[in-house]
Amino acid sequence: MATAQQIRQAYLDYVLTNNEKPKSVYSFSKKIKITEAEFYQFYASFESIEKNIWFDLTFETITKIKEQDVWFQYSAREKMLSFFYSYTENLKNQRSFVIYSLKNYNGKFSTPNVLAGVKPIFENFAEDIINEGLESGELAERKFLSKRYKDALWIQFAFIINFWINDDSDGFEKTDEAIEKGINVTFDLFQHSPIDNLFEYGKFLSRNGRFKERMGF
Repeated sequence: MATAQQIRQAYLDYVLTNNEKPKSVYSFSKKIKITEAEFYQFYASFESIEKNIWFDLTFETITKIKEQDVWFQYSAREKMLSFFYSYTENLKNQRSFVIYSLKNYNGKFSTPNVLAGVKPIFENFAEDIINEGLESGELAERKFLSKRYKDALWIQFAFIINFWINDDSDGFEKTDEAIEKGINVTFDLFQHSPIDNLFEYGKFLSRNGRFKERMGF
């Protein structure tokens, strides 16, 4: 009786050797000497295997960094940097699969199907960090916009993975630089800025219109 892990490993071996999916579940099951029923007991399709691998890579990274003693001492910015540094490090163990899994994806604004299971757990993780930053005052509370912060981080997620796939620098140094610059710029935008002060001043003036009239403005 095959296990989910054995089927998953056999699928990985097949696609990385042949650079394509098996022609059918039937042919794949026959090749690894199991029945179709055994395959479907664990996976609904080949895509579901890939989704499972991506989910595990992401979940493992989040679990590992949260177990660090220094995790609760980190700022929101540091937590997100820690995630991406750890995530790309974790992806090295499956680099061939990551490249294969995303090689046919050409969309610019939609999420690849294989990352459909990753997006909700990443966004939940990001939202927890954002909420901590809002509560501590590290991040700016902006009506309507604060709820979109996690979307900006998901865009960074997609950008960083794509950058890492195409990075040919020694030790993926350019990816580390892309993470540092991308996350720092993003969190700079999340923080209070002179524009926030200008906006608050505009609201103050609009609330105190009568005072302006008495002053002769």
